[in-house]
Amino acid sequence: MIGETSLVMSPMLTFVMLPYQLSLAYSLSGQREPCTSWLRLRWSISLSLKMMWSSLSDSSQSSLCSACQPRCLATMMKSRRVQVLLILAVLSFLLIHFQFLPCSNYASMEEKPSPVHILILSSWRSGSSFTGQIFSQHPSVFYLMEPAWHVWVKMYQNSAKVLHMAVRDLVRSVFLCDMSVFDAYMSSQKKKSDLFQWETSRALCSPPACDSFSRSDIITAGNCRTICGKYPFSKVEEACKTYSHIAIKEVRFFDLKVLYPLLTDPSLNLKIIHLVRDPRAVFRSRENTMAELKRDSNIVVGSQRTKGEMGPYNTMQVICKSHVEIYKAGSQAIPSFLKDRYLLVRYEDIVRDPLARAAQMYRFAELHFTPELQKWVHNITHGKGQGAQAFDIGSRDALRVSQAWRETLPFQKIEKVQNVCKDAMDL
Repeated sequence: MIGETSLVMSPMLTFVMLPYQLSLAYSLSGQREPCTSWLRLRWSISLSLKMMWSSLSDSSQSSLCSACQPRCLATMMKSRRVQVLLILAVLSFLLIHFQFLPCSNYASMEEKPSPVHILILSSWRSGSSFTGQIFSQHPSVFYLMEPAWHVWVKMYQNSAKVLHMAVRDLVRSVFLCDMSVFDAYMSSQKKKSDLFQWETSRALCSPPACDSFSRSDIITAGNCRTICGKYPFSKVEEACKTYSHIAIKEVRFFDLKVLYPLLTDPSLNLKIIHLVRDPRAVFRSRENTMAELKRDSNIVVGSQRTKGEMGPYNTMQVICKSHVEIYKAGSQAIPSFLKDRYLLVRYEDIVRDPLARAAQMYRFAELHFTPELQKWVHNITHGKGQGAQAFDIGSRDALRVSQAWRETLPFQKIEKVQNVCKDAMDL
């Protein structure tokens, strides 16, 4: 009798402890090894089932042996068998439930979907600042404009080719929201406002990076610069981790193969938008910003080759060649990891039909083109501004500005650009 009672009480105790075990399993499901807690729970239920079957079997045998005892003992035994059968049914249900729902389901209850990483790959004066804003103003996107500027400023003595690896590593860290990578290039006392062109990022002008605007607001750089510059640099990483899409606009890659490690990195979901523009328009725009681009040009071709009459053309030749090589590598989709992850976009196509091209880029990046953003894209490309200032992304007559070179660039210069950028003219 004592042995029989202990057999019943052991599984009863396990059954009573099940709520605690369930609670523990759920609390552990978001940790580094979420399957472990659920496997332990399955084992516990299986053990209880075995003990219950054993108890039921022993109880049946004991009842046969106890037939001559008083009727009250037989009634008690019958009641205990009913309890055991009920608990057995519950345990069987739980075991089946946890057996056929894989532990990965429980892990996903706590995990967020993997972010989408978007690299807008272009060159200076190619409409990349405006294209970057198409992504920056989207409420689901964390955007940074040319973060590798800090690498080139710190290591300006090196060539663009030598700096490729440092630029790539910084871009990868930003995609993973690890902003400690900037420690190597910025002061230890840095603030958010020390980040290059930080005010062009709507994400850094809204919560949690700045409390003065809503995340759904269309925020201009001027308004952001005035109000949101006081926040600590730590807000950059904090904000990054709250977005489903992370976009970077960068002009300091000249070879797509440098990005292959990022395209094969399992921690990244990288898509590349390759933005090109008519080299003649790029050349004319570079003439207007020669001083601002001097350091970058020296890194691209070397300080000696930027001098003299042919200096600007030498720089254009390197830029045009890189665009052609990037296009060849991306459009061929060989190796296979480039398939459906490379998109060529022409700036001239964007300004001719802004809504259609913006919609194309959003689809590629798995983003929804909201009515508010459609209105903003239309208004910013159909204004009266001339886009005279470098990095100015205010409202303008985008189509007219894109063709201004035809009226201002002498034929002699046009001819030289066409000669050094012959292949790029066909992109």
